[in-house]
Amino acid sequence: MFEMEYGRAICYSGYREGQSPVTETYPTYDQIVEDMKILEKHGFKYIRMYDPVSYAEMTCQVIRDLGLNIKLMLGPGLISEVNNPGCPWLKTNYSAEELAERAKFNDKRIDDLIRIANEYSDVINVVSIGNENTPDWGANNVPVERLVSFAKRLHEETDKPVTFNEGAFEWPRIPQIAEQMDIICVHSYPLWHGVSVEDGLAENKEWYQKIKETYPDKPVIFSEVGWATKSKPGTEMGEGQTNEANQKKYYDEFWAWADEEQIIAYMFEAFDEPWKGGNDPIEAEKNWGIYYVDRTPKPVME
Repeated sequence: MFEMEYGRAICYSGYREGQSPVTETYPTYDQIVEDMKILEKHGFKYIRMYDPVSYAEMTCQVIRDLGLNIKLMLGPGLISEVNNPGCPWLKTNYSAEELAERAKFNDKRIDDLIRIANEYSDVINVVSIGNENTPDWGANNVPVERLVSFAKRLHEETDKPVTFNEGAFEWPRIPQIAEQMDIICVHSYPLWHGVSVEDGLAENKEWYQKIKETYPDKPVIFSEVGWATKSKPGTEMGEGQTNEANQKKYYDEFWAWADEEQIIAYMFEAFDEPWKGGNDPIEAEKNWGIYYVDRTPKPVME
């Protein structure tokens, strides 16, 4: 069974004001240096990135150039290959030809992931076949058989352990994918289910135990777990739950448990991301960072 040495871990999407993966405006080399020094200073041993683009390659180069003790999990950044009427915020009606083109895009993303993983084998420690590509509500859904084929390619064409980053609710439903995995990577967000900060850790523990029992021969880690500091009224999040004090409480309790049990958990996320969502600055999507977008720390990291 594959095992990662225990260490603190965090998701890294370091887009500043005016930068966005949508417009392919990425952080500069010097900005990535700044970010990596911040994360190393605070003891993060593992980072996770989502797309095999020039930004990820440059991050690998920065880690190599600075000789940092940081390892990177990298995913392919897949887009949807099916129309999903169950997605509440994105109704698509792609033609068969358009869906075929989208599948070609994903094939190219897997090609790029393989190339980067091999060129930066000293930095990348895990490769992923995708991120939240199977939920009923998903905007980027990909058929299970395609995800399985990606796993087989990554096993054959890299020497890295292979994972899939998916929500806690979904993992019990996808044994075909789990069978191909070296690591089960779980996303757990009590906040999105209206759970209070007082009960957040208990829900994470419950899901961790359930998935361990479902796949007892596989190592299980968290690849996303976090607490937003702002949110719009009327969302699934409980009223008054999204603030800096609760984020600190949540992280302090989670880290105490994870440190004691030696459970790797990629916290979501390093820095606030203003590019996400719409124009309202209090949307939760923009406010999951444990640092503000200007790189000053929130209370949890002070």
